[in-house]
Amino acid sequence: MEKAIFMSSSAGAIDNAYSPELRKRMEACFGEIPYITKFGTDDLEAQRELLADAKYIFSTWGMPALSSEAIAEYLPSLSAVFYAAGSVQGFARNFLLRGVRVFSAWGANAVPVAEFTVAQILLANKGYFQRLKYGSRENWDNRVCPVRFEGNYDAKVGIIGAGMIGRLVIELLRRHRLQVYVYDKFLSEEAAAELGVTKTTLEYIFSECDVISNHLANKEETRGILTGELFAKMKPNATFINTGRGAQVDEEGLACAMREVPTRVALLDVTDPEPPLPGSELYRLPNIFLSPHIAGSIGSEVRRMGEYMFAEYEALVRGEATRYEVTLDMLETMA
Repeated sequence: MEKAIFMSSSAGAIDNAYSPELRKRMEACFGEIPYITKFGTDDLEAQRELLADAKYIFSTWGMPALSSEAIAEYLPSLSAVFYAAGSVQGFARNFLLRGVRVFSAWGANAVPVAEFTVAQILLANKGYFQRLKYGSRENWDNRVCPVRFEGNYDAKVGIIGAGMIGRLVIELLRRHRLQVYVYDKFLSEEAAAELGVTKTTLEYIFSECDVISNHLANKEETRGILTGELFAKMKPNATFINTGRGAQVDEEGLACAMREVPTRVALLDVTDPEPPLPGSELYRLPNIFLSPHIAGSIGSEVRRMGEYMFAEYEALVRGEATRYEVTLDMLETMA
């Protein structure tokens, strides 16, 4: 029987991602699966026997960034890592360089992020967030607002980044009559046509779209790409949504744009740092709404990621096509 291990700094994270029902199915393949939760040199040495026979790692948040030398020394039999979470940027490269295949549940984690984003887009086009402060008044003057909202019929939605999450947002928006514009330097005109969207510039999206949603990959070259100059171009009834990464946003420029035009709105599920520092204007401005990084998988949604990874394992051992393998080339563009 081939051997597998669970590997994460948090046993609780493993238990959340791999449900008791799923673990029973896994144990039918591997027998009892040990938990590896400590990764110092002495810890790895103490667990050498368990690690040496492991052909597969099943992990989630808390996966260690092991050195190439540690992988070669302690995991000589390792064939694949199945990561029941999203981004693998923190650990995958050394495994891939050692010839170990890496699979990520980014597709599963994309589902709740896309659902969360689409819900916010549809509410934003109704002026929901701008009107919240009016709704408690006695005579229902929440129908009165200093700017006009056209609703969701033919509204312009700007999607920044057409990776896994951005594409899923676009797919979920198809049932609605919306004009979707996309900024993504890796998206070809042919691919844009297949998605039913219009490829355009950041300047167009910020100046013309009613809602703008960020889904860029978290790369050094995207840090600060969403500048204060772009936010200053937003329409007076526009909403900016960020479920991508806070580091991509010039937060001072964003706050300035929100302060200068109070009928704009920013919905931030991510900031840089997280949470914002005490005294940050992000807390004080009434047209900036903060949620504590909840767009991704939470609660029972986390189990979807474990299911995706075990399905990848089953496809792999049957010689079937897998869906969520990560390659070295992909690390250059993915979140």
